[in-house]
Amino acid sequence: MDERLERWLNALVATPGLTSIRDRAEAVRVHVDDSLAAADVVRRFAGPIVDVGSGGGAPGIPLAAALPEREVTLLEANGRKCTFLREVARDFPNVTVVQGRAEEQGTDRFGVAVAKALAPPPVAAEWCLPLVAPGGAAILFVGPSADAAAASRVSMRLGGGPAEQLPGLLVLRKLEPTPPGFPRRAGVARKRPLA
Repeated sequence: MDERLERWLNALVATPGLTSIRDRAEAVRVHVDDSLAAADVVRRFAGPIVDVGSGGGAPGIPLAAALPEREVTLLEANGRKCTFLREVARDFPNVTVVQGRAEEQGTDRFGVAVAKALAPPPVAAEWCLPLVAPGGAAILFVGPSADAAAASRVSMRLGGGPAEQLPGLLVLRKLEPTPPGFPRRAGVARKRPLA
């Protein structure tokens, strides 16, 4: 494993409030291996990457290590987590940390938006897809019971196509610009999901 990922993983496991996982092998599987499982899908879409609700840095940090030619923005609303991410990002010249919410970042800016453990897929889709420019995609890390149909309905309202379901992932292609009225105000997507 990349030395920088080793340092990040050690800091992640040692810092309270970032992950509940303390077992080293489990941390590698959940935070590194699961994140890198999306690298080939991310490569299908050009442009900068944004990790929405980055938390402790997964999947953004492992993807930044695997794709050094791509700019990666770690978007996180929590100030304490941003402090941690800024410290880690010193090892990765292609990583920028932005403190803020997805709803405040404007639309159609990134090639790929990724989100892991952010919210149920329809809510995560509403937060991620507006950030993506046409031709890109939102890639959501999901469990086996994820409602792909609901995420597809949200995607199609936001200028995207139906969800492509892959093992552990939902891929929402952005087909046209984000329609007026989106993203909705902060907190609305969770309170009143589109699907």
